Amino acid sequence: MIDQLKDDIRYLGSLLGNVIADQEGDEVFQRVETARQLAFEVAKGNCSIDVLVEQFHTRSAEELLPIARAFNHFALLANLAEDLHDTTAYLADREAGIPAPDSSLDATWRKLESSEVEPTTVATLLKNAQVAPVLTAHPTETRRRTVFDVQEHITQLLKQRHQILAAPKNALTDSRIEEISRQIRRWMTLLWQTALIRVARPRIEDEIEVGLRYYKLSLLKAIPEINRSVNKALNEQFGLDDELNAIIKPGSWIGGDHDGNPYVTASTLRYATTRAAETALKYYVSELHQLEHELSLSDRLSTVTDELLSLAELGFNDIPSRVDEPYRRAVHGIRGRVMSTLAELIGGAAVEGTWFTAHKPYTDPQEILDDLQIIDDSLRSSNDDLIADDRLARIRIAIATFGFHLYGMDLRQNSESYEDFITEIFAHAHVHPDYRSLTEDEKVALLVAELKSPRPLISRDTLPFSEATQRELGLLAEAKRAVEFFGPEMVPHSIISMAQSVSDVLEAMLLLAEFGLIQPDGDNPGGTVDVIPLFETIEDLRSGAGIVEKLWQIPLYRNYLRQRGDRQEIMLGYSDSNKDGGYFAANWALYDAELDLVSLSKRYDIALRLFHGRGGTVGRGGGPSYEALLAQPQGAVQGAVRITEQGEIISAKYGSIDSARRNLEALVSATLEASLLKVEDFAETETEAYAVMRELSRLSREKYSALVHDDPGFIEYFTSSTPLAEIGALNIGSRPTARKQTTAISDLRAIPWVLSWSQSRVMLPGWYGMGSALYNWIHSDGDSETKLRQLQEYYRTWPFFNSVLSNMAQVMSKVELTLAELYSHLVPDKVAAQRIFGAITEEFALTQEMFFAITGANNLLADNPQLARSVRRRYPYLLPLNVIQLELLRRYRDGSENENVGYCIRLTMNGLATALRNSG
Repeated sequence: MIDQLKDDIRYLGSLLGNVIADQEGDEVFQRVETARQLAFEVAKGNCSIDVLVEQFHTRSAEELLPIARAFNHFALLANLAEDLHDTTAYLADREAGIPAPDSSLDATWRKLESSEVEPTTVATLLKNAQVAPVLTAHPTETRRRTVFDVQEHITQLLKQRHQILAAPKNALTDSRIEEISRQIRRWMTLLWQTALIRVARPRIEDEIEVGLRYYKLSLLKAIPEINRSVNKALNEQFGLDDELNAIIKPGSWIGGDHDGNPYVTASTLRYATTRAAETALKYYVSELHQLEHELSLSDRLSTVTDELLSLAELGFNDIPSRVDEPYRRAVHGIRGRVMSTLAELIGGAAVEGTWFTAHKPYTDPQEILDDLQIIDDSLRSSNDDLIADDRLARIRIAIATFGFHLYGMDLRQNSESYEDFITEIFAHAHVHPDYRSLTEDEKVALLVAELKSPRPLISRDTLPFSEATQRELGLLAEAKRAVEFFGPEMVPHSIISMAQSVSDVLEAMLLLAEFGLIQPDGDNPGGTVDVIPLFETIEDLRSGAGIVEKLWQIPLYRNYLRQRGDRQEIMLGYSDSNKDGGYFAANWALYDAELDLVSLSKRYDIALRLFHGRGGTVGRGGGPSYEALLAQPQGAVQGAVRITEQGEIISAKYGSIDSARRNLEALVSATLEASLLKVEDFAETETEAYAVMRELSRLSREKYSALVHDDPGFIEYFTSSTPLAEIGALNIGSRPTARKQTTAISDLRAIPWVLSWSQSRVMLPGWYGMGSALYNWIHSDGDSETKLRQLQEYYRTWPFFNSVLSNMAQVMSKVELTLAELYSHLVPDKVAAQRIFGAITEEFALTQEMFFAITGANNLLADNPQLARSVRRRYPYLLPLNVIQLELLRRYRDGSENENVGYCIRLTMNGLATALRNSG
């Protein structure tokens, strides 16, 4: 299988070379080939990287552009080949009878069956379980539809090539292989002449469409498939008979996350919700059309129920040839009603033709399910279960999963903005002249009083507010409209980022109440929106449980929670805690916060649903989802998890239906196992283990802060040695790079913070400070050998500590200090540059040394040979992208007005992020 992957990459690379020669000429091809050969010599250690630097230093931007394009295209092709290889290898193992691996549902069912968990416990948990992958926008993942289409075509052609080469050779083999190569070259030629990145800054609407594309690529089919397989297992193994229980319910932030993004408005929210509903409803129409074609059963040959005959009469399908085909007539009517629903909710232009206008729109998804239930019952009554269990079953679970909404659109705004809005509104309504000046207790008392009152605070005739407040009110009004049109599941969550107090949560509730998303009723408000505090910085994570407890002690809020099912969702943000305190301090702060929240939920008998703000990168809390969820404290995963999916990792996970199935299974499997099985096994020493982690956290934060917060040259080093400024200036992503116009690290958004360090190949957010913490703890007072053995035991038995070190090693494997040093030469202050780069180099070496000592490994990826091969294979192809980026950053900062300079920098950023995947 490995040889097959190597062959595929060489094969695709060779065809790409042919395309470049055809389109750009031999001279350009030779430049690309020279760069490739030099990069391989550098990778082998046969020559210095300075040779490559000199090669590009003498080239114009116009000459460098096709070289950058070539290596960017190769990154796409390498991803394609690796994804296909992973899928093929997984299927080959299953076909060979090798048991399904951890992170698969088959493995999870085996574990549950062999455990002491009662079937009723499993059934009860899964009845209310929810797993929600929440897609968010990413500046390097605004890929055009053309790219997705070409990747899919090439993947299918490669599959055909594999099948032909695996079969005995015959007279047609060579001609078939030649035709496949011709077709792949044709698609590559189309891709080569298509701009990978749009020249203009992507709009939020563009980002929304990219997110929706993954539904069409995989999620519309994969999510219902997983939901259905879970229901089947529940029925067969655990006695729960509910075939339409949807454990996976996806979400989105794209179009509703307006925290620091002024471009998210009522119109973008309308676009996001409307396009989501349109995507779901059109999928149903398409599937129902296929079902209508399939269900050709004649009532002369099959017994049907009276309910089915009545439904068929409502189909208005009186074609003589269908007089004895009641199923087709019934489905025709359902399809007509769904099309009528589509026209009513989205607009007549969304539907072709007019025949459906005789059909009454459905008022909610349950009405469709009720009609489909009639078809299902009739089929089963005549022993046609096999037919009922195919497309009909898939449509039913899809509708139960996606409704009219497709995904839950989260609203997110920061607490400081909410305080500004309430201050302005209260002053206008003569509630209080300066709400901001009140103490926390006074704020809470005033907010609770207003939440009890049904009177409106805002005149609907005039909105004499600032632009920011009016924008917020417009968003909430649009959210209310979306709920009225598409159902309460369209906007089910309101997230308060940087939540630091009880009033932060109540402020959001009051604004929701103003627009009817929460209905005041004295101490017993009702509503359909979960109000979710997001604790992000290390200090906020430490105080999170205390804030939540105060919130639960307010009768009004406690009653609201009760009518929401006695479940509190809390979001834990990794990104800002990482910027605040570094890699390990952030990881431990999250774990420690969860310990407190789990204890609190038990005392108050309120269920927790934790929403993990994990980036696609380890530096933003990423890493393998299965291992990450199992590494949570016992009791933190109570059958429900929401998790953000970001960046290039989205295309890796959900770019094809096969990879989507595997990754969705991993989320569900981890949720079930973490909820039902004991994953930690050190009860007698856990208090000591937690104390050790808290000390390691303190030590790592000290080391991190000494560089990031205390070194006077750090901010200039960061901004100069990475393409941070260019991320904002070169139209990458719709969102500003910072919440505020400051140079403070705390105000910088997580994506540019991590993306910048990954581009310069330092990857600092994913490891810095860890080595010193481990070394200093081991060599502090006491027996260093004993302490080392203690950490080795934690690594062996504790999923949290194992996961932290494993994820760190993944990031460190992609660090390239030779390149990082070249980036450090961009810093004007050479003394500071040398000092800071020296600190980075020294800490990297120490961290690597400590990792080897604790794990017993002799390389960073000893436990992940698949990634190790990928890193080695890609390394030579990344060098030209980095060196070109360095050269053009110099020119750009020297004032070059050549538009190819900026465009080429963007290409290198995109190519590096694509190739590095979970580090971009």
